Amino acid sequence: MDELKVSTAAVALLFILGCSGPNANPPPPPPAPARPTTVFEPLTQQLERAREVQNTVDENTDATRKAVDEQERGDHSP
Repeated sequence: MDELKVSTAAVALLFILGCSGPNANPPPPPPAPARPTTVFEPLTQQLERAREVQNTVDENTDATRKAVDEQERGDHSP
């Protein structure tokens, strides 16, 4: 009966030591990536990019319209 108690205690001790591994403390998790300040941040960034694209398109349209008007009037600029 004493052998059963000793062997049970030894098995329990070996199990605990075997599961703990060489480093009992797990490494800290990597830092989380930076999150937007608000839920709507990605949407507002897309809107800003769309406005910038629209401004570029408007500038090109104005330049083209101006060039066409000059050609219609016969104005030739180098």
